[in-house]
Formats: sequence, structure tokens, C-alpha cells
Amino acid sequence: MSFQFTDLARSVAEDGRVTSDEILSLRRLGWGDGVMTREEAEAIFAINRQIVMPGNDWVDFFVEAISEFVLNGSEPKGMCDRAEAEWLIGAIDHDGKLETMAELEVLVRIIERARNVDDVLKQYALKQVEHAVLHGEGPTRCGGELASCHVSTAECHILRRLVFASGGHGPAAVSRYDAEMLFRIKDATLNAASAPDWPVLFVDGVANYLRGFQAANAQLSHGRVKELESFIADNSVNVGRFFGRMAKEAPKMANHFGKVFGQKGGGTDYTVRAIEGEDVTANEARWLNGMIEADGQLDPLEKALIERIEAELD
Repeated sequence: MSFQFTDLARSVAEDGRVTSDEILSLRRLGWGDGVMTREEAEAIFAINRQIVMPGNDWVDFFVEAISEFVLNGSEPKGMCDRAEAEWLIGAIDHDGKLETMAELEVLVRIIERARNVDDVLKQYALKQVEHAVLHGEGPTRCGGELASCHVSTAECHILRRLVFASGGHGPAAVSRYDAEMLFRIKDATLNAASAPDWPVLFVDGVANYLRGFQAANAQLSHGRVKELESFIADNSVNVGRFFGRMAKEAPKMANHFGKVFGQKGGGTDYTVRAIEGEDVTANEARWLNGMIEADGQLDPLEKALIERIEAELD
């Protein structure tokens, strides 16, 4: 790290403000040799902690600089291993909590951009958003706070980016951890006035997990990966047609759907319908049955999830 960079970082930290000219200078000095070092990244974190009212210019620079260091500071490029993930979490969590939207955005951006990211980082990021939803503690880009006990439009957007990010288990590949987090948020906010996008996100996420796109032996073509990325950005996509096309390329898995839906009221034998059209493992079936039966009732979002699965079997 150059002396100029050190001096500039110190002066910015002292007065709690950063100007556009200072950001430009930091950018030039930090990337002057084409490499962002750990010392420079730590200095940028120190500045971020001191800025009283960070503007969009600073947030953009901070996210770009830290992402560049984490993803491209060492070989292989575009990857975030356990050591890098733990360094980033330590830098953000130095005082026990995530404080700025810039810090949250850098987590999301890295997980989105990474070819692969250690699970510990994605789980940490999801915990921050879950905490914000449940407790109303967390920054927004405009400096407000996330209201507790409901899911806002902004939180839906962040959750969708994280859950379906390519750096997790693959583009649009939802893990059991992700799905259980969605269930926890659903249970806590069931009677709240959440954003209209929230029920769609919940159903999309859990249904995706049940369809098994995170399977370790699934092989997707480059074209299908691009299609998955388009799905993330477009909530209006017909998810059923999407799943149907993807199923033709994903390897078949043993189907033992069990009694997941059959216990939830008379009328339709959901178990038989599921067995006829979808591949769900015995573990997934037991998991879903446990999640739905946990509170002894079928709530509207669980009903929507069942209807989604049933509709796609027709």
C-alpha cells in the first residue's frame, strides 16, 4: 500500500466525510498497479466505518473495491474460499453487527459474482437479512432502518439475489439452508403486511429446492445457465414451464414423496399427483412434511406452495 493511499485514507477517516475527488484519488491509488491488496482493503473498511453520511458514490466504490479484492486478489480468480470469507466476515462484524448498506451490498455482490463462494459467507449474509426482517435492525441505502416483523420490497429484492445467486449452489439452485430460512421468515411474518413480492419469493425458493437443482451431480449447459440467470431477474417468468424444461437436462432422482401433502386435508391425493410427475427424494419429502406440520396448520403460503407443485403436475 502506497504512502499516498495511507495518508489519504487517514485524512478521510479523521473528518468523517469523503468527497468525489477523494474517492477518485482512492480509486487511482488503490488500482494504480492493477491489484487491490489486503492492506488497502482494510484501509477502505476503516474509512467506511468513519463516514457519517456515505453517498452513493462511496457505496459504489466500496462495493467495487472490496469485491475486487475478495474475488480477484488471489488465485483462482472469481472464487471466495473459507479464508477469504472469514476475513470479510471479520471485517464487517468487527463490532458485532453489520452496520451499513455498503457492507450488506458487498456481501450480496460477491455472492452474485463469484464462480464459487464458501457456504459460510452466504449463510452469514442470509442471517443478516433475516435478523433485519425479524428485529428491524439494519441499514438501508438511504439511511433508514428496516422495519421489523414484515418483509419489505427491498428485503425481498436482497433475499432473491442471495437465494438464487450463482455463487451459492449454482444459479437458481436453492439449498435446504435457504429454504429453511424462508420458512422461518414466513412463520414470523405470516400475519404482517409484507411486500407483494414476498409470497412469490417464498414459493419460488422452496419449490426450487424441492425440484433439486442444487443436486451435486446435475449438469447444466451454458445456455441453461443463462436462462437461469434471466429467471432470477424476472419474477414474471412462468416457473412451471421453466422447471419442465430444466427437468429434461437434470439427472433423475429416486422419488419417494411419502405423505407430504396427503395429511393436509381431504379432496386431492397430493402424494399420488407428486409421484406421477416429479422427482423428490425421501429426505426432501420428510423435510417438507416436517416444515408444514410444525405448527399444526396449513397457512396461506404453504397452501400456495402446494398449489404451485400441483399445478405443475397437470
